[in-house]
Amino acid sequence: MRAYIVRRMLQFIPVLLGITFLVYSTTLMLPGDPVYALAGLNVGQTEFTPEQIERFREDLGLNDPIPVQYLNWLKNAAQGDFGESTRTRRPVTEEVTPRLKVTLQLSIASLLIATLIGLPAGVAAAIWRDRPIDRLITVVSVAGVAVPSFWLGIMMILLFSVRLEWLPPSGFVSVFEDPVRGMKLLVMPATILGAGGAAILTRQTRSAMLEVLNQDYIRTARAKGLSSRNVIWLHALKNAMLPIITILGLFVGNLLSGAAIVETIFAIPGLGRLLVASIGIRDFPVIQLLVLIVAVSTVVATLLTDVAYAL
Repeated sequence: MRAYIVRRMLQFIPVLLGITFLVYSTTLMLPGDPVYALAGLNVGQTEFTPEQIERFREDLGLNDPIPVQYLNWLKNAAQGDFGESTRTRRPVTEEVTPRLKVTLQLSIASLLIATLIGLPAGVAAAIWRDRPIDRLITVVSVAGVAVPSFWLGIMMILLFSVRLEWLPPSGFVSVFEDPVRGMKLLVMPATILGAGGAAILTRQTRSAMLEVLNQDYIRTARAKGLSSRNVIWLHALKNAMLPIITILGLFVGNLLSGAAIVETIFAIPGLGRLLVASIGIRDFPVIQLLVLIVAVSTVVATLLTDVAYAL
């Protein structure tokens, strides 16, 4: 198993390099001349002559071939230097790090909600197959996948914040600074972000459990007199975990990218909201690092899933 893990980690290196090249090159291919964004200029700014614009282009290395530009960027990135934000003129890492902590708290909370809802619901649907509870869980899980997150977010704000006044409508406070208020502010966005994952996890758990419950070793365990609880939770669920782990890995990889809409709705200062704002003002260095974080998190989640399969 150790050899397998080492081999998978070695395979991860060229994938990571390919991701960094795609991230860098695609941001340069966005509409418009990147020299204006990278130099902090407004498009069509008249106080700069074409010669000055060309000097900016030369200073920024934009006249070099894209592979050369990429290698220079990669060398700096390997040292932790991702450039400066064209909006604030601060290092990109200083812009991203505090927002990464915010998004991680939201992502962990949504992952817990998805797991705590999806696993038990899927097991219950499999145990009581074709009964009213199974039909109810199926309808709710299908709705969880189909309902747009922005619509669900607005409805939850109207219900729990405006009408019932149970929860604050927006904002963010770290749970490490103020646990009570932080949890209140996380309830709605984490629920919305985790709803789709919980629905998919419910359907996958149900399918995997139904397949396992029909196996001979489950009937043998029942024949030996084991309680239904032990048969389901210690034997059936354990052997149904492989496809469930796959879904969890995909969900973890998509959490950061899926947080953009939720963070915008609830005014959460996380990575998703920063990415939307950076795209609007063409802040290339910030966009590059944020897209790189999302891509690497997806690949790492897939790698961890493969390693979990080998355990």
